[in-house]
Amino acid sequence: MSRLLPPEALHPQVRALPDTTAPIDPARLDEQRRAVALNTPVEAGEGVPVRYVEDVDAEGVPCRLYRPADGRLPVVVYVHGGGWVDGGLASHDPLCRLLAARSGAAVLSVDYRLAPEHPCPAASDDVDRAIDWLRSPAAELRFLDPSRLALSGDSSGGHLAAVASRRCRDRGVPVRAQALFYPVVDPTGATWGDTVFPGLKAPNLRWCWDVFAPPGVDRSSPDVSPALGDLSGLPPTLVVTAEHDILTVEAEAYAAALAEAGVSSVTVRVQGLVHGFVRRLARFDAAAAAVDLAAGHLARHLGD
Repeated sequence: MSRLLPPEALHPQVRALPDTTAPIDPARLDEQRRAVALNTPVEAGEGVPVRYVEDVDAEGVPCRLYRPADGRLPVVVYVHGGGWVDGGLASHDPLCRLLAARSGAAVLSVDYRLAPEHPCPAASDDVDRAIDWLRSPAAELRFLDPSRLALSGDSSGGHLAAVASRRCRDRGVPVRAQALFYPVVDPTGATWGDTVFPGLKAPNLRWCWDVFAPPGVDRSSPDVSPALGDLSGLPPTLVVTAEHDILTVEAEAYAAALAEAGVSSVTVRVQGLVHGFVRRLARFDAAAAAVDLAAGHLARHLGD
């Protein structure tokens, strides 16, 4: 039998909000996607000003580029969360603006193809294409320095960023750092436990896994389960988790596995908070603090 968290275990800013997470209705997925985008100003605010913001075509992948300053800048490829089934440029615009402003790096937000229409490996292939675009003359024209590249993402986007880091290593593309917010890494759900946390629910996440990696997809592949396989040689990693999140154990286990493989790995657990908090900049004070933490980690490794 599931047990609910006592109210005092949650941060006051979490307790002030109703837990409205409902089962995903596949027939209404388009409606859900529109609602997420339209609700972003309420959840995340309008976003801080960034000097240059433009939508670009990165090898056929729609992306949004944020440049906080003039000059040739390092670049962070940001991969949005949303269970691989929703989210996009609009839903993560305030977060990417803040990350660019605080890190001093350009941020390339990737609007990858979504499941269930486009199951694995479509999303990872889109991230790869965006990274390849950064190494093309088109990126040079936008004053980006692909030799100073980092990756970041939240939830399912953290999963895709982790996969991209390994694929970059295997392709000989240098990545200096990654910053992951509560990444999804284990399709088995073995550590989700029996606690009903506000926000992300196990049945919804199982459905997302099933449409992202449907029958026929090898879930033991590191392209699906990034904690598996050879983790050596991956970039210095920051993993930020939330205390009350079904993904906390698996995300922190991934960070520990990186450390065991000789990768510089730091884990920070934000107390009292729940899954998805980092995108909700207008709701949670800790969201901006977590972005600051990631920005500092990335800036340190992207410097000359």
